[in-house]
Amino acid sequence: MAEPQAATVRPIRVGTSACLLGSQVRFDGGHKRERFLTETLASYFEFVPVCPEVESGLPVPRPTLRLAGEESAPRLVFGESGEDYTPQLEAWARIKLAALERLDLCGFVLKSDSPSCGMERVKVYSDKGTPSKKGRGIFAAALMARFPLLPVEEEGRLNDAKLRETFIESVFAYWRWRNLLEEGLSMARLVDFHRIHKYLLLAHSPEHYAVLGRLVATGKKLGRAELAERYGAGLMTAMREHASRRRHFNVLQHMAGYFREELDTSSRDELRQTLHDYRAGLVPLVVPMTLIRHHVRVCDVAYLRDQVYLAPHPRELMLRNHV
Repeated sequence: MAEPQAATVRPIRVGTSACLLGSQVRFDGGHKRERFLTETLASYFEFVPVCPEVESGLPVPRPTLRLAGEESAPRLVFGESGEDYTPQLEAWARIKLAALERLDLCGFVLKSDSPSCGMERVKVYSDKGTPSKKGRGIFAAALMARFPLLPVEEEGRLNDAKLRETFIESVFAYWRWRNLLEEGLSMARLVDFHRIHKYLLLAHSPEHYAVLGRLVATGKKLGRAELAERYGAGLMTAMREHASRRRHFNVLQHMAGYFREELDTSSRDELRQTLHDYRAGLVPLVVPMTLIRHHVRVCDVAYLRDQVYLAPHPRELMLRNHV
């Protein structure tokens, strides 16, 4: 049950709005340093800072920008003069995204509410000056269109334990998938990848796991490029689904069945009670997970030993202590 390590041969590169790392690039010369990124995730991710406004040529400090016009296709304008800055930012974004593609990012953390970086619910001002929180930042929109499989999240939403776990699990899953493609996709490697991700996928989306299973079963009929595209899309779509308590409970029960016959009565009762305590919300996921991992190790269940579900990310992140 090897866990992802901080230092790896292939770095886990994650893009982020530069202000979240403490760079003083905001319109007022300040920053929005996010401690979870700089003090926790920085031990595992190699951050790639991006500031669309400064990198596209604007100074610090600078006049404020905002989104204006149609919600579905807003323009980036200066708040006081109304001058349209959209063409300049979009031209820069095309060049920047091409450069980021070469870095093979595994995720991106955006600054919330930003007219350039906001992922969702960014204010868009109508012609009458009335705001509606239905916009997406100009750079964020271009980023997500260019890299549709890339895990993307806002720093504010990472304060939610479920959203935080989903994003970080998705980043590590995408990193493992990109590693597989770099090694060279073969049916044997894909079958093994699908096998070790079985319970992680079931916790996120049983429906997508079934679809991916059928894809792997018929994969020999497809070209490698089509197979990689379809499996990668299905994998990352599945990982975007939040792993619910009910799905975690079902996965844990299924795993427990592998060694239940090996346990004495007292151990079986302890395991059963612990799983039901988790389902009832009395203990966090880390409690039954610790017990399951213990029994997998003691009973030496080969099929479960390599399951990514048991260690989808470094335990030092303590993500499963809060879900």
